Amino acid sequence: MTNTDERTTLVREVRHRLAQEGPRWTRDHEGDFETVTLPERHCDQLRDLMVCEGVEKVVEVGLAYASSALAIGEALATINRPLPRHVIIDPFQEREYSNAGWDLLCSAGLDSIATLMLAPSSIALPQLLTEGFIADAAFVDGSHRFHEVFVDLYFLRKIVRPGGLIVIDDDWWPSVHTAVHYYERNLGWTVIPDAFPGETIGVGPQGKLAARCKAFRLPDPSFEPSFEDFHAF
Repeated sequence: MTNTDERTTLVREVRHRLAQEGPRWTRDHEGDFETVTLPERHCDQLRDLMVCEGVEKVVEVGLAYASSALAIGEALATINRPLPRHVIIDPFQEREYSNAGWDLLCSAGLDSIATLMLAPSSIALPQLLTEGFIADAAFVDGSHRFHEVFVDLYFLRKIVRPGGLIVIDDDWWPSVHTAVHYYERNLGWTVIPDAFPGETIGVGPQGKLAARCKAFRLPDPSFEPSFEDFHAF
């Protein structure tokens, strides 16, 4: 077995154990892990999407119990590009989650490629942009307030390369869906329709059945529309 196979197997084992047994510690909210974490099936789909894209550098907003971070880490280990990097932003990881998610990543050996930024995303993302960091993809599961989602996406479209991916969790929440819809209507983001197949989970905006996760491809080349060319969202 190669080192790459061993790394991938370890991450997969940690992922499976988390899904089956839960984390070593959870917040004092009933069913918090099940409520907060991305379900294993969706994590598998996220991993497969990242592998299909051959990503090398990924930004993730929100860590919590690390289910999605482990899926991304498994994808990076599987792809085995020369300089993998996984930047994770979560200001609540220490004080709210007692580092439960980060400890899981470390137990899977992913701290060698992952960086945890404890600042709010509205501070961390501009810092990454200033540093010139360019990502192939992003996964967004941070604040669900409209204005904060909107700001996350504003900076991520400058950080993720043209033609790259931005994956949104909880798109069926009206606040999240509305923020994303601006970028879809005005900035050329296009849905990847088969990224999360068969995962409709509940009633979303306008009372319609909606999917939890949605993947978007950024336009290539990127562009800035005229202020006169505005489409209501």
